[in-house]
Amino acid sequence: MPILRDSTTSLQEQIAQQLLEEIQRGEFEPTGKLPSEAELGKRFGVSRVTVRLAVGKLCDDGVVERKQGKGTFAAAKQVRHGLDALRSFHEALLLQGLTPTMRVVGQHLQPTPEALRALFEGAAQCLCVERLHFVDGEPIALGRSYLPAQLASVVWEEVEQQPIYSILEAVTGSPVARADLAIRAQEADKALADSLGVKRGAALLVMERTSWFADGRCCDRTTFHIRPERYAFVLSGVFKSRGGQ
Repeated sequence: MPILRDSTTSLQEQIAQQLLEEIQRGEFEPTGKLPSEAELGKRFGVSRVTVRLAVGKLCDDGVVERKQGKGTFAAAKQVRHGLDALRSFHEALLLQGLTPTMRVVGQHLQPTPEALRALFEGAAQCLCVERLHFVDGEPIALGRSYLPAQLASVVWEEVEQQPIYSILEAVTGSPVARADLAIRAQEADKALADSLGVKRGAALLVMERTSWFADGRCCDRTTFHIRPERYAFVLSGVFKSRGGQ
């Protein structure tokens, strides 16, 4: 569709809208790569500055992302994590038809951190496991889990594609019964930036999960550092009428 030069809508807005509709129709699949600024300028008959403004708007809206040295790509679909059901981080990805993978990047037995001793009923030691979560080969989150010391016997490289909850139940014989979640934001330090492929200082979502067995024993404290452009937390609720208020 040609752009209208006598329209009250600016050229860059028209171009941004047209590219958005094409992205939604999947016209740039399978790679998601958009034409170069020069190609778009020639196609629409406008300057590269106008194209850059149009693509910049899409970038600001999270529709596309610029990859240095590679070009501009349609942004990956955002993962949605429901807060109204007990499920692992990995399971939340699977339920959306994605093919997530995990990689163990560290695991060691250590003294239980002072802040967690009350949770783990004064246990002198706990197991710390770090895993990177990927979607489409791209890192989406880093999870650091503190677990009961009895899981130290697990060969983590052999079970790195299994959710923590499944491993807990297999080792202890007890399923996870409930979990509390807390969500906040944090800037990426150098280690997080290197792990997740973001710039140092970039904003990350942080999900802190504390899980219990049915008998009240804490079995997991995991902190996920998550790339926010790929992830959203959602909560569905039913609201009853209150007399027209």
